[in-house]
Amino acid sequence: MSIGVVVIGRNEGERLRKCLESVTKVTKRVVYVDSGSTDGSVSMVQGMGLDVVELDMSIPFTAARARNEGSKLLLKHDPGLDYIQFVDGDCELVGGWLETAAAFMDANTKAAMVCGRLRERYPERSVYNMLCDSEWDTALGMTKACGGIAMARKDAFEAGGGFRADLIAGEESELCLRLRAKGWQIWRLDAEMALHDAAMTRFGQWWKRSRRGGYAYAEGVHLHGASPERHRVTESRRIWLWGLGIPAVAIGLTIYLWPWGLAALLIYPAQVTRLALRGTRTSRENWIRAFFLVLSKFPEAMGQLNYLYNRLAGETARLIEYK
Repeated sequence: MSIGVVVIGRNEGERLRKCLESVTKVTKRVVYVDSGSTDGSVSMVQGMGLDVVELDMSIPFTAARARNEGSKLLLKHDPGLDYIQFVDGDCELVGGWLETAAAFMDANTKAAMVCGRLRERYPERSVYNMLCDSEWDTALGMTKACGGIAMARKDAFEAGGGFRADLIAGEESELCLRLRAKGWQIWRLDAEMALHDAAMTRFGQWWKRSRRGGYAYAEGVHLHGASPERHRVTESRRIWLWGLGIPAVAIGLTIYLWPWGLAALLIYPAQVTRLALRGTRTSRENWIRAFFLVLSKFPEAMGQLNYLYNRLAGETARLIEYK
């Protein structure tokens, strides 16, 4: 088996060094794609003897575009690679992951992409980091999609045309959908894959990240909502219901039934309670996660409206960054 690695990042500093050190223990087939760093990241990576792609920042940046550019250079230098591991510069691969993932793909020739357990490095530093750690904890086995940290079968990745470079988010699930439509499989293994450092300490960061998610769901519906599996339709409907529909009803009722119309808003604490009681983590984590899941529908609704505005106005989407 032969594995190449594409790392993307901007101003990740020491986190990038740890990321690259975790990768180069296994393979030297590594390409780093930089999106306008000003912290000396490019010089540091070049000093490690690794290939660097510096993106033209006059073209709108997306993580999808960065991963595609990195894979192009990687395969130009070594077209015989079997697998490509994609890693973000704020992640550190766990020892043994590359070998485990490649061995699984060797044994499962229908597997196009595999990921493993992604953990937040410092979940105790903020509720937002803890929320990320909870978000990464998804079901094991054959699945519909993986995240941005995953190993791809080179032949499947090339046949699928890579990531859609114009997507500002959600490019991983979109690629996985296209791959599955061609008969490929996506797997999440019961193996430690990487440590992620979200470094989210402020409410505004969480809000922007949630707004980006809403935007991605809206774009997913536009691209594949009419497909048999109705890609992102359910998520978008929930956003419209909880983020816009219920508040509109409450306002309408309040105009005519003040103050009794405000009682419609009691559905929000009721939903928080329902979700918290269904949680599988500690009581504290369950309640925090439930609260933010409900609250997230408001920035997600903003993201959906942002997408609709851009589409109607014919404007190009710009990356919604939270760091």
